[in-house]
Amino acid sequence: MSIKNLLKVAITAILSNKFRSFLSMLGIIIGVAAVIIMMAIGQGSKQSVRADLSKMGTNLLTIRPGADMRNGVRQDPSAMQTLKMTDYQSILDEATLITHVSPEVTSSGQVIHGANNTTTTIYGESPEYMDIKLWTIEEGECFTEEDIKKSAKVCVVGRTVVQELFGDKNYDCVGKTIRFKSIPFHIVGVLKGKGYNSWGMDQDNVMIAPYTTVMKRIAAQTFFNSILMSALSEDLSEDAIEEVTTILRRNHKLKEDAVDDFTIRSQQEMMETMSSTMDTITIILVVAAAFSLLVAGIGIMNIMLVSVTERTKEIGLRMSVGARGMDILSQFLIESIVISLTGALLGVALGYGGSWIAKTFFALPSSVPLWSVGISFCVCAFIGIFFGYVPARKAARMDPIEALRYE
Repeated sequence: MSIKNLLKVAITAILSNKFRSFLSMLGIIIGVAAVIIMMAIGQGSKQSVRADLSKMGTNLLTIRPGADMRNGVRQDPSAMQTLKMTDYQSILDEATLITHVSPEVTSSGQVIHGANNTTTTIYGESPEYMDIKLWTIEEGECFTEEDIKKSAKVCVVGRTVVQELFGDKNYDCVGKTIRFKSIPFHIVGVLKGKGYNSWGMDQDNVMIAPYTTVMKRIAAQTFFNSILMSALSEDLSEDAIEEVTTILRRNHKLKEDAVDDFTIRSQQEMMETMSSTMDTITIILVVAAAFSLLVAGIGIMNIMLVSVTERTKEIGLRMSVGARGMDILSQFLIESIVISLTGALLGVALGYGGSWIAKTFFALPSSVPLWSVGISFCVCAFIGIFFGYVPARKAARMDPIEALRYE
């Protein structure tokens, strides 16, 4: 019997029991849709995180005090005070693979204007911070090197701070005075809005001031929380890290066998770490969703066994007119595969619809990878063959005489 005829027989059998066939497909539909939605959200989140990190500059390098903490060893508090002014100055004077450098001192607290107040974070930086983090001054201007030398009480603010303190994000607040922890700051510029990032953090809820001002007047410390740098290019990031490491080890008088008392991270390394984390989470979600496909396969096998029992006389009649066991096996196997692949097709459509809803109505990053659709069809074809084989073999091994006598 030709494949074409077997396919016609299988489709006729499926259509003759539409509701039961749909119930058989339902598990496949839900399973495939769940897998595709999980993959779409996982891949979308991964792309969104990478895009957010790219906005900070793919050649961004960050120096933090203390040794590498990825092994989970707790360090002495003094180990977090290793970045000094001499380190910053040495990098400025000696590093040849670095284009911009900015020391960073941070503090969180309440900022006040009149009767309005809000909680924000103040970043003590150099003017080069704007180039490193790709910030744009929308109104006014940035503070200057002269302000750094004088520890001037000036700042640049984000749109959220403007809206919370002045009631309108488009309010012209340049020239106004606000207070952070009772210290008055003169607003010299307003940053162009960036909105929320993938972690739900408001990037516009910031104040940026000269690092000397924050160190002396607010944090009261002589060390930096970190130093930010831009390498000449992304390709030279690793070479720049080696160059800066040499400078810092010399400044800190570290012996050859001593571990670094600082940690340098590249943006590319952070991207890879985040991508790896997102991939792991996606795999876990997909595996959880894939269990429904296993249950769906068992459901198909159950329905096919019932179908074989109901059609025993039909099987006996086909065998009596010359159908071979292989023909009967192929007939039921094709029927199982058609049910699986039809369910996969409907599941893909439902998955695309679900990912669109997640993106449109729930603001979840979503991107359906085409290879996930191909894998879904391959898995469903395997389920159709694997779980359809037992009922098909049972039908093929029937004795035609006993089958014709079956009541």
